[in-house]
Amino acid sequence: MKKIVCGGALIAALAVSAPAHATVDIQIDLATQHMHVQSASGTYDWPISSARAGYVTPTGTFAPQRLAEVYYSKKYDNAPMPHAIFFYYGFAIHGSYEVRHLGHPASHGCVRVAPANAAKLYAMVKQEGATITISGTPPGQAPYAAVADAGNTTKPAGILSFLGF
Repeated sequence: MKKIVCGGALIAALAVSAPAHATVDIQIDLATQHMHVQSASGTYDWPISSARAGYVTPTGTFAPQRLAEVYYSKKYDNAPMPHAIFFYYGFAIHGSYEVRHLGHPASHGCVRVAPANAAKLYAMVKQEGATITISGTPPGQAPYAAVADAGNTTKPAGILSFLGF
């Protein structure tokens, strides 16, 4: 009996002393075209570019599905997507060399950030995991439901879009 109590005390001590696993909290506001990031390494606010008119950036709460440090779009002419964090089908948060468009809708649906910010975010997510919350409606665009009902959008089409086709 004494050994069980000691073993239980050791397990309890280990559980208390183990560090808590931090998770990166990524909040993306399509209305303001900004991303707010909270992590163990700090708090950051960055401009983004989301879907331009005729395309959709999905809204909701997501977890990263896969990470790709170097990736090229199979769907859009091998466009570079450095430090890609895929979160829904073929949609990702990734770096963009089109930094002049940051702060305005300009993508086919992905969330673009400056390359240095993408690298920083990628490292945080790789280390800590993440929760991604996307909300709002891009400036000058109808809410997603209105766009989808009108048929004026390109949206994921099953498993092939997850694979990038």
